[in-house]
Amino acid sequence: MSTTTRTQQRPLLVLLAGTFMIVLDFFIVNVALPSMQARLHASYGTVEWVVAGYGLTFSTFLITAGRLGDRIGRRRLFSIGLGVFAVASAGCGLAPDAGVLIAFRLLQGVGGALISPTVLSIIGVTYQGPERVRAIGIYGTVLGVAAASGQLIGGLLIQADPAGLGWRSVFLINLPVAAAALALTPRWVPESKAPGEAPLDWTGTALVTAGLTAVILPLVQGRQYGWPWWSLAGLVAAPIILAAFVVTQIRRRRSGRAVLMDMTMFKERPFATGLVTQMGLWCGQASFFLVLALYLQQGRGLDALQAGLIFTVMAGSYLFASMRSAALVLRFGRRVIGIGALILAAGHGLLLAAVLAEGTGGSVGWLAPGLLLVGLGMGLCIAPLSTVVLSSCEPSRAGATSGALATVQQVGNSVGVAVVSIVSFGALSHGYAHAFALSVAGLALLLIAVAALSRLLPAPAGSVKPGPEETLVRLRQLIGSPLIGVDRSDNWTLALHLPGWDIGLTDVGVTA
Repeated sequence: MSTTTRTQQRPLLVLLAGTFMIVLDFFIVNVALPSMQARLHASYGTVEWVVAGYGLTFSTFLITAGRLGDRIGRRRLFSIGLGVFAVASAGCGLAPDAGVLIAFRLLQGVGGALISPTVLSIIGVTYQGPERVRAIGIYGTVLGVAAASGQLIGGLLIQADPAGLGWRSVFLINLPVAAAALALTPRWVPESKAPGEAPLDWTGTALVTAGLTAVILPLVQGRQYGWPWWSLAGLVAAPIILAAFVVTQIRRRRSGRAVLMDMTMFKERPFATGLVTQMGLWCGQASFFLVLALYLQQGRGLDALQAGLIFTVMAGSYLFASMRSAALVLRFGRRVIGIGALILAAGHGLLLAAVLAEGTGGSVGWLAPGLLLVGLGMGLCIAPLSTVVLSSCEPSRAGATSGALATVQQVGNSVGVAVVSIVSFGALSHGYAHAFALSVAGLALLLIAVAALSRLLPAPAGSVKPGPEETLVRLRQLIGSPLIGVDRSDNWTLALHLPGWDIGLTDVGVTA
């Protein structure tokens, strides 16, 4: 490898270390939640906040962070984000009680928000042409690997129990990574700023943070405390606060001042539909990981490592599908998202059938077919949805669109955890199997709605427009999976063939 090549790769190595850390930290906590709850004598509301709180602060600071990096310097903000994330990780790992843990978990979300948009901005200004395409491709792969390996790494750490740290190790593992990245950033990562210094919209940030908190706080804590007056007041106040945010954004734009989000973009159907679809999809991601981890460990009695190994079934199929998703989107456009959502819904259906049949007993192997399909569906939905929406927006609005999609992703995670937890924890009196079954049934219905919404997404210019049957046949060829078949009669059917199972999803919202 030449000296020039090594020099070109150095910034990417540091940036990817930060990216891997913040994505891993979202997923690694899932298998540690039961241990946290037991050791800290925490409530179910605390468990929810460990997941939802990270997404809440991550989402509300995300767009502001991107603007701040343009203003004060992207490398500087990346370093600040690494420092904040490291301090917060240490605070989480050393937390003496649940309240301190949640506070530092919220701070972790802020650190993640400072890192995430800055990474893509630095890649965009550091690399050009084919090198930029390659860098973004590696970035996407790292995202997938971090997400896929999070539960397994968490299980290994808790099982190994280094220095008797237990669940605390899933946070403290961030410290050497952050320290190395902080040391190398000033040496390997070039500094850059955007021309001019656009003022930041702190009013918009405050309003959207208050509005989202007014939604999530009552949903997480309300059920636990019997829906007190403040929880109902928060739910009533939330739409008023968010409406004030919208009005403020409109007024600021008319007066020529900087805005957090350009509300005129919602007049464009691709953008508005894309955000709604993104919200629906991500409401079912973190919430599913949460209820699955609790079912496996609290319901079935698996340890953290055993639960992490179960997650690898889903992780493997996710990586398999996501590595092929780009080619699929180029050929089939929005159809990939609709079919992916249906495969994901079918996976939840198989999990529901397995849990209804086996409860918390029997072999965990009965969960494997459902988890396999869940991973495939995720891989066919997550990246393709962003690709389809971004391909339809004006180039001048690509940054704002990607920022809005990323923000809605984190908001969806938080809201999904809050809502699904109401269903799941409210049903625990009938057992973990019953609670998990209700959760996956609701998520399956949500994903059918996502598949229907995908029909409203734009069809990228120049994309091939085969019929539904040809789409499914080509999809099977490109994925190479024997699990997907097609049957043609008066209607068309997506058939999922598994040992002992034959499932047909007929005419459900993925036609052109």
